[in-house]
Amino acid sequence: MASGTALIYDEEMTSHKLLWNDPICDIEVPERLSFSYEQLKCYHLVERCVCVPAREGSEEEILLVHSSEHLEVAKSTQTMNEEELKRVSGNYDAFFFHPSTYRCARIAVGAGLQLVDSVMSGKVCNGMALVRPPGHHSQRNAANGFCLFNNVAIAAEYAKRKYGLQRILIVDWDVHHGQGTQYIFEEDPSVLYFSWHRYEHQEFWPSLKESDYDAVGLGRGKGSNINLPWNKVGMGNSDYLAAFFHVLLPVAFEFDPELVLVSSGYDSGIGDPEGQMNATPDVFAHLTHFLMQLANGKLCVILEGGYHLKSLSESVCMTVKTLLGDPVPQITGEMAPCLSAIESIQNVRAAHKPYWKCLMYEDTSFLQNLSTKSHLLEKVNTNPSTEHESKITNKDEMVKVERFLELHMKNILFPVPPIKTAATIESEASAHLLPLSVRVVKEMDMNEVKALVSAFYADLVKEDETLLSLGSMLAVLDKILTKQVCNGIAESPTASVSVAVALRHSVRFGFQRVLCIFVGDMEIIPNTEDGRILMIHICEKQQSEKTNSKHYISLNWKEGAEGNDFFSAVFGFILPVAYSYQANLTVIAVGPNRSLGINGISLLFGLLRGLAESRILAVIENTEMNLMQSVAKALVGDSTPDFGVYAPPTQEKVRKIKILRDQLQQEWKMLQCSVKNGISGN
Repeated sequence: MASGTALIYDEEMTSHKLLWNDPICDIEVPERLSFSYEQLKCYHLVERCVCVPAREGSEEEILLVHSSEHLEVAKSTQTMNEEELKRVSGNYDAFFFHPSTYRCARIAVGAGLQLVDSVMSGKVCNGMALVRPPGHHSQRNAANGFCLFNNVAIAAEYAKRKYGLQRILIVDWDVHHGQGTQYIFEEDPSVLYFSWHRYEHQEFWPSLKESDYDAVGLGRGKGSNINLPWNKVGMGNSDYLAAFFHVLLPVAFEFDPELVLVSSGYDSGIGDPEGQMNATPDVFAHLTHFLMQLANGKLCVILEGGYHLKSLSESVCMTVKTLLGDPVPQITGEMAPCLSAIESIQNVRAAHKPYWKCLMYEDTSFLQNLSTKSHLLEKVNTNPSTEHESKITNKDEMVKVERFLELHMKNILFPVPPIKTAATIESEASAHLLPLSVRVVKEMDMNEVKALVSAFYADLVKEDETLLSLGSMLAVLDKILTKQVCNGIAESPTASVSVAVALRHSVRFGFQRVLCIFVGDMEIIPNTEDGRILMIHICEKQQSEKTNSKHYISLNWKEGAEGNDFFSAVFGFILPVAYSYQANLTVIAVGPNRSLGINGISLLFGLLRGLAESRILAVIENTEMNLMQSVAKALVGDSTPDFGVYAPPTQEKVRKIKILRDQLQQEWKMLQCSVKNGISGN
């Protein structure tokens, strides 16, 4: 399995710059690249990456998606004077040429291809290319929106031809619609293109009808173009996560890509003058973490937009830290998508219901009367004379955001524990089967265990076998609680007893929100009434008399024989609830008579590693060595666990998730993906 993260940067790309006054283009500055690279150096991330040299993309590579006429115009600008450059630039919407633009654009293309080669050849697992000019607006025959050549589209076409790939996912989280990429691939079912973008009912640039949710692709490509339009500004972390949970991730896992490319624009982040959104840099760490679970981890991130230098550079750093395998920081902000985001999500799900099995049984329909339509009149009546005042306000606002980000990054960044994963294993033979990076630790002293447990479970201290197993679990848990390790695994003959002690000990230690997920039969149900423990019990049948409540949820699920159908439960229910709760510790236990296979359990661990700064305690019944191996791989994050064959959920299972969602979405607001049965208050 490949390891390591590639970083591609070439200072020459900063020579592309605007030579005349143009209020539209003046935000696309060379400092976007140099600031980002300097910030990576500040965090000591450059030295941890595999630095891959950029190269120029060849004419043949550019012609994979562009016309020869477009290429010739670009080439001709190398010897032009300023007046000539200005005249040619005027032929395009929001673009400028400099004598170095053609060479810079070729380096940007080549950097993307170097990244694809590094990942596909196994030299690295993933990586990021810092490039400019950006690419996703560029069309076959035209420069557009600061973009000359479509870097990501060329990378996708190159990967298809060189490596014979049949399924490539492009995720475009730039705040503008990458219409160039859409046009290039809208009839191609081998490329799934997902874009969210500021739209405001076609009022925001590029102001195209085909940027709306109902542009699903053409011909054989129907269903392979997913547009999620944001119809108001101010979208934040919870809106972006809801889009992933309820749209992108279910479809992406069904699509099962062989390579993931990201058109990584950070103008969708806080403070950006173009986007005017509120998402903080930490959300990009979470989005990156989710995408790393696809395509065996083959992920290529290629820079697009981002015009607030502090917001851009911090977001780039959060992305690279996550690619390197660092624990993801705790997500910030209230976890409740706004009404307009829920409306857009509902319409996208309705538009794609005919094309994706994960959506086919969803009870979802189109919304026509959107809550944001009435705001359009205000825009029409805006006084142009206020433009100068708004520019001054924007400058003041950008300084405020800079100060906010200084403080915010100090709050969310934390020292990475020296050891990623610890384990207590009963036999040396078992230890050899775990990944090399897992640190095996000794169990806690028996007298220490007795003293600790007798304080709250006195009846458990009588049996030596129980004490021994608790000693193993507590040795790992204490290292997690004291931040010596990120996460860990403990074998236990009685998982339910170990979990009960772990939960009580964690709460006494000071953790205020512990998420406990139990798979299989469980006799001891922890106290969830004070809200400090949220219990999700996954079992074939209801195991106790206890009915579902805000903090105790029974999810009756038996994995299908055809393959892993647990995806729909994870994305449609477990992840939204877990993110709504914002746990600071996760305990996942697998007991007897489990209703999930190893693939479903691996999926759970792989995705939940993004929560609670990766603090996860896994408690596994000690007859499950194959499961121990798979869980260890997921926790270490060195390789992507095998999630098995995707199987669509049955109609009955979709109904089961819907009932739980309807019952709990007012308590756990990230469950909301339609406005029919519940509306977010913000």
